[in-house]
Amino acid sequence: MKITKNTTVEFEYVLKDENGIVLDSTDDGSANYVHGYGIILPGLEAKFEGMEEGAEFQLTLPPEEGYGEASEAMIFEVERSLFPEDVKIEIGMQFESGDSGHLVRIKEIKEDKVIVDANHPMAGKTLNFDVKVLGVRKSTEEEINNILSMIAHSSCDCGCSSDSCGSSCSGCGPSC
Repeated sequence: MKITKNTTVEFEYVLKDENGIVLDSTDDGSANYVHGYGIILPGLEAKFEGMEEGAEFQLTLPPEEGYGEASEAMIFEVERSLFPEDVKIEIGMQFESGDSGHLVRIKEIKEDKVIVDANHPMAGKTLNFDVKVLGVRKSTEEEINNILSMIAHSSCDCGCSSDSCGSSCSGCGPSC
């Protein structure tokens, strides 16, 4: 079966940066998604189109086709007092921000201020994928309805450009 809209694709991948450092992988498992709804990076989804089980490919996405360029506008200075006193904060620590649940990282710690970075961790990176398609099947009605519901209830507040977000924030992260 060929990968087309409303097929569920099971695949494994290794994602490396431009220096060959592994950023992410399926390790001993696999990943899957419903094709045709923009829930993965647009360039990756386009590459899957028309492939069949057993297909293998490599794909390089420049930052603008991946998670976008890192933006200075996504770096904020916040009051240290906003963090619980009993929590030891450290550079590199990640946490969810306020009601949005957006993931941010601590970039710098000053005496009474904390600099946080809300850019996607892979923003500004060239992404090199090694992918193998493990399976392709017709998506169930329940899977399609779940995707449509997710899309209807998502909003892209990640700061990425509309070009990299797609219709469902796929540029904001693997699972928006």
